[in-house]
Amino acid sequence: MTTTVRATWVQPEDLVGHELRQAAEDGRDVRDIERRWYEAGGSPAPDRAGASTPPAPPGLRAVAAHLLDELALLDSPLADDEPTALDAIRDACPQWPHPRTEPGAVDRERLHAAWLGRAAGCLLGKPVEKLPLEGIRALARATGNWPLSTWFTARGLPPALAATYPWNRRSAPTSLAENIDGMPEDDDLNYPLLTVLLLQRYGRSFSTADLARLWLEELPAGRTFTAERVAYRNLLDGIEPPDTARHRNPFREWIGAQIRADVHGWTHPGDPGAAAEQAHRDAVLTHTGNGVYGAMFTAAALAEAAGGEADVHGCLAAGLRVVPPGSRFAQAVRDGIATAREEDRFDTVVDRLHTAYGRYHWVHVLPNAALLAAALTHADGDFTGSICRAVSGGWDTDSNGATAGSLAGLLAGRPDALPDRWTTPLKNRLATSVPGFDAVGFDTLADLTHRLTRLTHEEALRP
Repeated sequence: MTTTVRATWVQPEDLVGHELRQAAEDGRDVRDIERRWYEAGGSPAPDRAGASTPPAPPGLRAVAAHLLDELALLDSPLADDEPTALDAIRDACPQWPHPRTEPGAVDRERLHAAWLGRAAGCLLGKPVEKLPLEGIRALARATGNWPLSTWFTARGLPPALAATYPWNRRSAPTSLAENIDGMPEDDDLNYPLLTVLLLQRYGRSFSTADLARLWLEELPAGRTFTAERVAYRNLLDGIEPPDTARHRNPFREWIGAQIRADVHGWTHPGDPGAAAEQAHRDAVLTHTGNGVYGAMFTAAALAEAAGGEADVHGCLAAGLRVVPPGSRFAQAVRDGIATAREEDRFDTVVDRLHTAYGRYHWVHVLPNAALLAAALTHADGDFTGSICRAVSGGWDTDSNGATAGSLAGLLAGRPDALPDRWTTPLKNRLATSVPGFDAVGFDTLADLTHRLTRLTHEEALRP
């Protein structure tokens, strides 16, 4: 019997629908290309999966490849407001942070809390990843956990409801309250580990090509998704960065670069501009425009917190200073903050954001940026409030929970300031396929990251 391997996120026939959607979002006129695609027998992009079930016939796949190249030639009318080159981004940011004149310092315990916070927030969101908002709310309410305040559980869940809204099949065995036994593997933790490796090998002067080299050596292709998988494929096809982010990559403004930004922020305490510049060199391997801004915003906000800023609102403001104010990303963050300030009930905040941003794919950076900013603003820096609000709002639940937990962990300042119900189940153990890190403790990661904060721009810790 012949079987077919349907690799997700790379099949040309699946990418066309995503690129048509991206084109509509950034104002390109693709009506003629869209008509030709559907007349040829093409289908829309899969809603939530990375690949459609049947493979395309060879003729349709060839059409898909041709149309992807044709779509890439169309200029976006938003390009001037949403540049990707660092110099152009800086020129567009009138309040770009001034560089630090003295080296910054961050306490090891603060970094320990950030690692734990990132893990706990990610783990909270894992079992409901890909579920619609109404499903997340129904599952939590049915188990007496709404407003969300602790781990999801299947205990006491009505069978009919469980069948209607099934847990994420890969995460439920490791991420429900009754199943947690340490921190399971997740790309939201793999990428920070890879950034640690990157800085150890190449120092702060690393190039985007250095990152690409590291991925090819240490990151299994099967552990990549969306824009990262396309960029990985492009590297194997001989395409050089930063073209790896643009070639047949309709996911270039999704959330992937943002989830790689934490260590860049943690290791630049009090220097959000330098953190954003370092995150930019990482992000352009896989992303453009708003996708890059997600990484820069996150790194800058975390750098501000690592430097001792105790107010979450000041951290968010620092993040906005490295994002072009006329971009859709900046507007999404502003919308999230404003909506959170206007509404007492977070459910109402989420409903308003889903109405405003529901047209985007659930992994796109823009809806998730709005939700993340809203959750952090509404929780006013509280750790439990931050991760629970971020996850309860839907969309990319584990990624939003991770970033919210990272920032709120820094603000908490030390591991014992985080509630035990979030840290004890982690058992100071992280599973990963990143070489040299499987079963590593979060205390060890704090030590390694603390060493990285003392690197000069040229130093590396090992060849």
